[in-house]
Amino acid sequence: MECAVQFQNITKTFGRVVANDNVTMEVYRGEVLSLLGENGSGKTTLMNMLAGIYYQDSGQILVNGKPAEIRSPKDAYAFGIGMVHQHFKLVDVFTATENIALGLEKTERFDLNEVKKKAQAICDRYHFELDLDQKVYSMSVSQKQTLEIIKVLYRGAEILILDEPTAVLTPQETEKLFAVIRNMQKDGKAIIIITHKLQEVLAVSDRVAILRKGEYIGAVPTAEASVDSLTEMMVGKKVTLNIDRPEPKNRMKRLEIKKLSVTNAEGVRVLNDVSFEVFGGEILGIAGVSGNGQKELLEAIAGLQTTEKDSSVQFYPPFKLESVELVGKTPKAIRAAGVHLSFVPEDRLGMGLVGSMGMTGNMMLKSYEKGKFFLLDRKSPKTLAQQVKEELEVVTPGISTPVSRLSGGNVQKVLVGREIAESPIVLMTAYAVRGLDINTSYTIYRLLNEQKEKGVAVLYVGEDLDVLLELCDRILVLCGGRVTGIVDGRTSTKEEVGRLMTMTEATKEAVTGGNEDEQ
Repeated sequence: MECAVQFQNITKTFGRVVANDNVTMEVYRGEVLSLLGENGSGKTTLMNMLAGIYYQDSGQILVNGKPAEIRSPKDAYAFGIGMVHQHFKLVDVFTATENIALGLEKTERFDLNEVKKKAQAICDRYHFELDLDQKVYSMSVSQKQTLEIIKVLYRGAEILILDEPTAVLTPQETEKLFAVIRNMQKDGKAIIIITHKLQEVLAVSDRVAILRKGEYIGAVPTAEASVDSLTEMMVGKKVTLNIDRPEPKNRMKRLEIKKLSVTNAEGVRVLNDVSFEVFGGEILGIAGVSGNGQKELLEAIAGLQTTEKDSSVQFYPPFKLESVELVGKTPKAIRAAGVHLSFVPEDRLGMGLVGSMGMTGNMMLKSYEKGKFFLLDRKSPKTLAQQVKEELEVVTPGISTPVSRLSGGNVQKVLVGREIAESPIVLMTAYAVRGLDINTSYTIYRLLNEQKEKGVAVLYVGEDLDVLLELCDRILVLCGGRVTGIVDGRTSTKEEVGRLMTMTEATKEAVTGGNEDEQ
């Protein structure tokens, strides 16, 4: 096979942290290479150097057998390299064609008709399903990702890097993406996938390359690999990959949500008449394609969203007969009423943590009111920070290092560790393991089950249906801001949940005949 990219002795450091240490590896044309590693192992850093976002401290990159000086994304495009990031870089009010045209060189003639014609040829060649006249704000997550791939192909990319490409896709959308990847592979393109989903690695890739703590461990043909063998290579030891799901005991109602509706600032109703119950001693999964109301649901319960008339969120405290209405209360008022909610939001640094603070400072955000007079209690947050660092193996130069300097996975560890340590009555997590390696993900699952066994009511918004079906006792499915079903996590299938995730009101009416079973 012809070598498309060669990394030769690549080293990259950030202060005292060595992100990549003397990495030497190859990527071949016409292959799908999966890049695996724990958080902080240097996967994204290595690919960011290939994409021109970072520049190596030492070593060199060869493209098509020749040394390549890649100091910017523009340089990367000149070498036929394109990266599709996990967080899309699109202009919502533009059409697909207009977003593609944003990448034109200034020397090129700006002709939208020509852009559309060339983009349609790409769609036809690789069997993309996309309306090039559609506005981005009306697209599904899958359509936006398709547009991002078309953008890099339009710029002439022969080497594609896909960062967590299936993170927010349904099983059906994932299969469509894999079909497109195989079409591009047949066309001789080199495709690199950064992912943590090992089952998908085995399903779509030809080889798997492993990084551990910045070092290149080796590559294995996918046909010779298994989930256990890949995990052992990543971690350096045998890891038991079983999610325990103890039976719920002493289920007690903790939340009763009735007719919950939320309209956003643009006047779009993002939650529509949502009703369900949450019990202590169980994990209730929330499934749905990203952007279908999961974020707003948790924020409404936590007092961070304004709800519409007739919306109700009743909280049932332990050892009390009367419930407490949470709607209309601020987060501070909810705490004052004795309601203890822990909330792991989707936006880690924007909403969950302060990036300029270290771990100790971010732990203190939860306890600053416990200080006396003008003095803050710094001892307890420091102890908690050290505990979270050790138990979740947070990779950081020190607990005073600003969390914005940590990798995404390590930022998530800090946030989840802080919230779980609060001993909540209701624990709400949005994408708690997004960006985490498999070893740390299983640590989080264990911690959530520990909370469940303590009688905590756990709401788990997740994107990996395999995990939802293994971890959760019940799964509530949202589509278009509505509840399309509540299924048993022990008996339901991935295909059933996937169908509910894309079920419109018309489809739902046809399936149920207008008579839904209350669960």
